[in-house]
Amino acid sequence: MATLDDFRNKEFLDQITILNEISGNKDPDALAGLVELLKNPIGDTSIDYMVVNALNAVLSSNEDKVVAGLTDSHDGYRILCIRVAGEHGFKNAAAPLSDIALTETDPDRLMEILISLARIADPAAMVVFRKYLEHDDPFIKSSCIEALGKLADVESIDYFKKLIEESEAPDRYEVCDITTWKAVEALSSFDSGETVAFLVEKLHHKNPTVRRIITDALISIGSPCIPMLLEAFEKGDIDNRILTANVLGFLQDRSGADGLVAAFDKGLAEEANVRYAVYEALGRIGTMKGIICLVDGLSETDELTLMAVIGGLEKHVNPGMISTLTDKLIQADEQSDRLAKAITSSRATKIFDALYETAGAGDALIESLAQSRDPEIIEDFRALLTEIGGSRAEEDMAKLPQLSSASRKALAADDSRSMCAMHRAILTDLEFEPFMATNGEEAFDFIEQGEDFDIIITDMNMPVMDGMELVGKVRNTPGFEDTPIIMVTTESEASQQNMAEKVGVTAFITKPFKPDDLKAKITELIG
Repeated sequence: MATLDDFRNKEFLDQITILNEISGNKDPDALAGLVELLKNPIGDTSIDYMVVNALNAVLSSNEDKVVAGLTDSHDGYRILCIRVAGEHGFKNAAAPLSDIALTETDPDRLMEILISLARIADPAAMVVFRKYLEHDDPFIKSSCIEALGKLADVESIDYFKKLIEESEAPDRYEVCDITTWKAVEALSSFDSGETVAFLVEKLHHKNPTVRRIITDALISIGSPCIPMLLEAFEKGDIDNRILTANVLGFLQDRSGADGLVAAFDKGLAEEANVRYAVYEALGRIGTMKGIICLVDGLSETDELTLMAVIGGLEKHVNPGMISTLTDKLIQADEQSDRLAKAITSSRATKIFDALYETAGAGDALIESLAQSRDPEIIEDFRALLTEIGGSRAEEDMAKLPQLSSASRKALAADDSRSMCAMHRAILTDLEFEPFMATNGEEAFDFIEQGEDFDIIITDMNMPVMDGMELVGKVRNTPGFEDTPIIMVTTESEASQQNMAEKVGVTAFITKPFKPDDLKAKITELIG
């Protein structure tokens, strides 16, 4: 067994061997010697670091020694015992840690104690977390909020709600602080209709980052949200209906789809952006009623809405749907042209494959595809035609254009598959090479990888990282201070655009819009 006798006089390699052996066997007899070495270090950074590791290992199986060390006079050893108590969830440490926390005045030590108490998760510590909810340090405050949420402290619910309500004040809503974020997460941890109803009510929070956090929270809660979301859809304004439809789509629950179809039948999706959001949600969920509603949507004339319909149907191809599409495509009218373009622009290869065998429908699709200026789309369908094979497919491949690489680059971010498809079609028409992302984080990854862009287009509300946060990061990146940024949004409140302008958005375009509207905006900004 390793011994610490005469440790200071041993060779460097022998010291390493001894400390490694103690870390492995967690020898309790080595505790006193390790504590002495901690309090009176060797002076070699490597050895001193290994002493801490060995001491951590020994303490991990000695709860009584850890509890005793919580009041040790040596700061370093005391902090180590605090951390070990939390790391290993030592229940016997909860009471003494709570007593210490109630009188602790040093913010750094207090934070260490609160973190350990949160890990131990003893309800008896709730009094400590409540005490520091009004602390001046936002990180101490937020750690208490998080801990009380995990401990399901019912007494704190009203306080959490108050924090979120106050965050919409005129002088505060532009920034999502950490306490608001943690208050949303804390409320989502309660199995309570009251807390879920409150989060649904606040889904259209004034701050887009808070909206994203609430959206994520509702998705994590799951199906219990659905009745309240459907009620909010029926009673809410346009923006609320769009946001609730989005959440229902992400939840992918049959009852959510049935409720949206019922609302659709009541005429609650007449507004174009709401109808678009409902189609996207129904496509994600994929129930029979939802698919029937999407098939009815094949009569839509708006390009973006039609792409949402096609994008939804692409995931649920069936013979009845293909029969209806075939009948519409062979009409050779304006609607058949719209449908063919929606299918090719959306890269709906399953639908294309099923339709191609019918000459009239296949001809309409090839004619639309031949007009595309997107090299990736052309190659996708060229590969599909190669797989289909036969002389007809070979003849149709010869009709497809050979496109050269674009000289300009554009970045577009949107969590909607159909919106990304439309952006892609618009940008390739304008001879840009498009880089597509489904959220702000993916978009910013391109910039971090060294890509340069002539223009950036982003949605406001996205998961993971919203448009506001993306724009802020872009503007703080050298070389992107003056890059034109267009924000696409459905927001009706002027305050939202004012906030976006302050972050660095150059121009806005509001849904619903025609492709030519966005083309004109891009041309206006960069020629």
